[in-house]
Amino acid sequence: MDVRPEELLIDLLARMIATDRHVAVGAASPIPGAAALLAQIEASHRMHVTLLHSRRDNRFTDGARELFDCAGQGRIDTFFLGGVQIDGEANINLVGLGDYPKLERRFPGSYGSAYMYFAVPRVILFREEHSRRTLVEKVDFISAPGTSPGNVHRPGGPKALVTGRCVFSFDGAQFRLESVHPGHTVAEVVENTGFGFDCPDDVPETTLPDPRRLELLRREIALRVAEFYPDFAARVFETSV
Repeated sequence: MDVRPEELLIDLLARMIATDRHVAVGAASPIPGAAALLAQIEASHRMHVTLLHSRRDNRFTDGARELFDCAGQGRIDTFFLGGVQIDGEANINLVGLGDYPKLERRFPGSYGSAYMYFAVPRVILFREEHSRRTLVEKVDFISAPGTSPGNVHRPGGPKALVTGRCVFSFDGAQFRLESVHPGHTVAEVVENTGFGFDCPDDVPETTLPDPRRLELLRREIALRVAEFYPDFAARVFETSV
């Protein structure tokens, strides 16, 4: 059975959060959102999922402020973050490119990313594009720092980075290559990564979703994703509401 790249990533992320109690997903995140729903079903709905773009899966009535309160109280296990740029220290840039404040290009901004980065115990960085343009040696602007000095109280932080080519773990100091997706190679990852990382001698291939999970994803999750990300569902699953 052929597996689309998006389906591989959804299944991978779902396995990474399989034992969580509460997973929250912010804006513009169809792949993490689908992964959270898949993990929830696999956990027999014991997992609580908050998707800010979904009417069905967002019980907050006051938007992100309630999400931030929930994170500050320690009631969110995992949150997903991305960035226009991500560097080797897990710093993320959501502000713009160039020398601040005279940016060559401006982006929407950080919103609550820095707060969530500090408050949520496990943050999974996710960026589908894996290139030296996105994974850089040093971000142009630090929207949210990946690490903090020892005298800073920080219960949360980055634990992994998932891209369209591979999976990295983060140990608080540097990234380590954990697996490479089918169709890609370690040499390709090195060539397209702008920062250095720990690379073991033997890097496994990312596990493909089994037929049962793939069928569940295409049959049930696709319909739910179509509610809040209709264009994504139509493109990837050929599904519409």
